[in-house]
Amino acid sequence: MKINVVVVGKGGREHALVWKLSQSPQAGTIYCCPGNAGTAKDGVNVPFDGTDFERLGRFCLKENVGLVVIGPEDLLALGLSDYLRERGILVFGPTKDAARIESSKVFSKNLMRHADVPTADFRVFDHPSSAHTYVGSRDYPVVVKADGLAAGKGVVVCKDIPEGLKAVERIMIDEEFGRVAGKQIVVEKKLDGEEVSMLALVSGRTILALPPTQDHKAVFDGDTGPNTGGMGTYCPAPIGTPELILEAEESVFVPIVHAMKRSRNPFSGVLFAGLMLTKQGTKVLEYNCRFGDPETQVILMRLKSDLLELLLAVAQERLGELPDDAVIWDPRPAVCVVMCSAGYPGKLEGSKPISGLEAAALLPDVKVFHAGTKVGVKRIETDGGRVLGVTALGNTLAEAKMKAYEAVKLITFQGAHYRTDIADKALRKK
Repeated sequence: MKINVVVVGKGGREHALVWKLSQSPQAGTIYCCPGNAGTAKDGVNVPFDGTDFERLGRFCLKENVGLVVIGPEDLLALGLSDYLRERGILVFGPTKDAARIESSKVFSKNLMRHADVPTADFRVFDHPSSAHTYVGSRDYPVVVKADGLAAGKGVVVCKDIPEGLKAVERIMIDEEFGRVAGKQIVVEKKLDGEEVSMLALVSGRTILALPPTQDHKAVFDGDTGPNTGGMGTYCPAPIGTPELILEAEESVFVPIVHAMKRSRNPFSGVLFAGLMLTKQGTKVLEYNCRFGDPETQVILMRLKSDLLELLLAVAQERLGELPDDAVIWDPRPAVCVVMCSAGYPGKLEGSKPISGLEAAALLPDVKVFHAGTKVGVKRIETDGGRVLGVTALGNTLAEAKMKAYEAVKLITFQGAHYRTDIADKALRKK
């Protein structure tokens, strides 16, 4: 029997999920709620937002939906998975309590300390004056983090004490990331090293690590400018050696999964660890409770196995029963370049028509994942900050990069901007 699936969200991650799920021999209709112009082509969009829990629940029951895959962290933090499970609907995604590993930096850091997970030294503050005193007394650079969700922008990396003091003001006094998000902050020692992202499917006692990726957070070339949700990524990251993957499984994933199970908040879904490879060893920057964006685009571009079967196995707690050959990867690396609207990550202009999507789609081993797009009157238009994730496979990392940028150059919209150095860090080391 074919399985109908709902993917909740409207970004590039959700388009990649819809695209890959639709390839499953088990797949019936793949819906996306609310989706974008890309998910409308690879699946079927439903015209309401995932925040409407009741409507989504009724839709799932009416359309005989066999699995709901929740993309955005804010919906997991609001308890959408709990609401659907209570109505007998199978869900891929953690409970509201388990999602606190991302929705609360304070909860996450305290859990890391409790589970002996290697991470930066930190202190928690609920008042700006005590935070100011602490930051002013440090003889090293700090990172100041809003406790709550802030669309990936609530972390301020400070190069000196004045920047640290200003970050406290921005978060706690100016409430730049929202009143709730900035009620508490984490101040931690800034770590030096190279970042790498590790994702793992988690179900019961089973942890299945996915290939390591590297993201580019800063908006401009050379890692300059403000942080964004992600300007591009590549997979596998050469720095993610087999030894690093084994170390991450043993010191990053196993202890935190067991600690959550012991605290009666077992994690089910995909656990995303942002790691810093320091001279003192691998340390965890943060955990996320969902697929990354744009990490998902390159990971799924390389996945040759049935994604629907994998996600069902996680949701049904039978991941450990799958055979060893259940996950097969394309040996070729993938590169994703994110094309953004003018002004991103700041104030955006209105919708702009997009040209060249058809030409880019004709290139071999290229997939253009939509994020901030919508179907306009005559053509597809921009509808957000990160507009497209142009993703390509190549026999080498250099070839994957070349193919991705070849496709990028075919696509135009007013004010479009993107980084030109995605994957260069890895290529320079070769």
